Amino acid sequence: MEDPKLLYSDSDLKLMRAAEDSLLMGTNRVEELKKFAENSGVKRIGIAHCVGMTREAMELKARFDEATNIRLAEQMERAGIHVTYGVVGLKTHCKVIMVVREDYNSLRRYVHIGTGNYHAETSRIYSDIGILSCSEALGNDVTELFNYLTTGFKPRRKYALLLTAPLFLKQALLAKIERETVLHREGGKGLIQFKINALEDGDIVKALYRASQAGVTIDLIVRDTCRLRPGIAGLSKTIRVISIVGRFLEHSRIYYFGNGGTEEYFISSADAMKRNLGARVEILCPIEPPSLVREIRSILDVHLQDTRSAWEMQPNGSYIQRMPDDSNGAGNSHYQLIKHAEQRVELHRKKIKKKNSSTKDE
Repeated sequence: MEDPKLLYSDSDLKLMRAAEDSLLMGTNRVEELKKFAENSGVKRIGIAHCVGMTREAMELKARFDEATNIRLAEQMERAGIHVTYGVVGLKTHCKVIMVVREDYNSLRRYVHIGTGNYHAETSRIYSDIGILSCSEALGNDVTELFNYLTTGFKPRRKYALLLTAPLFLKQALLAKIERETVLHREGGKGLIQFKINALEDGDIVKALYRASQAGVTIDLIVRDTCRLRPGIAGLSKTIRVISIVGRFLEHSRIYYFGNGGTEEYFISSADAMKRNLGARVEILCPIEPPSLVREIRSILDVHLQDTRSAWEMQPNGSYIQRMPDDSNGAGNSHYQLIKHAEQRVELHRKKIKKKNSSTKDE
């Protein structure tokens, strides 16, 4: 669920509640410490006192915040947290939490993968999404990722679900774009949709141009830099590019491929930029549960249909703002997502209230 007001703002509180669990065995966490909140570091230190083993893979490279990050890292090390600093030569940009718990007669890994930093301040103004899962396959992949980040050994690890940068992610995206092109030539229903912050990688741009020349429909929601030019006859006629500028900073990354009817949805920490795909540790995570697929589909549709905060790129690179046909804010994607979040919260409250009342009756 995309909820700029709520998502991640209490992620450390959830970790604190998990730390109080007597069956908890340990926690792992990796993120980019960009404009890292002081109180977040303090909460982690509290977690370390409750949990037998806590590991944190931290990225210290953050413009103007390096000194703060180093100080927090030292505080966490003194509290007993096993702190590592990623892989030499690569910036760690993925955002992952893994909690290991003894459930019944076996250990279970609970994994959270997000598109944005675990930061109490930016969560109030950034629009991000994430998935919480206890999937064994996803837990295995995240364990492999943490082992790579905390040891630096054996960079070519085996992943069943995750696609990781810098070794696999770019090649996978190019292959999926090419596959969509081939499928479109065979069936005529190719569709590619990206929601990202920036489109700068030259190879990705060229692949999208080739797909458009084959007739694939391509929708791009790109908040910032975009090297591609849409709507040019013979080059990008089937491509449209919009940028959403509204109440919140668009920050989530979603990649969608029609795949001949076997649709694929992914969320990622990576934009389609050369630095993300070639010089950073990033992950692309598939979204497969039907209920979550419907949520992602809804998010994409709401943004693509925005008539109030959307700016549409023209073939010459300029932007024209879409003009709203309504006066009640219904065409504003942020307004719609806020209403959707409020409805979900209210529905959850009703379920809890009903459950509590039935328990009392018993």
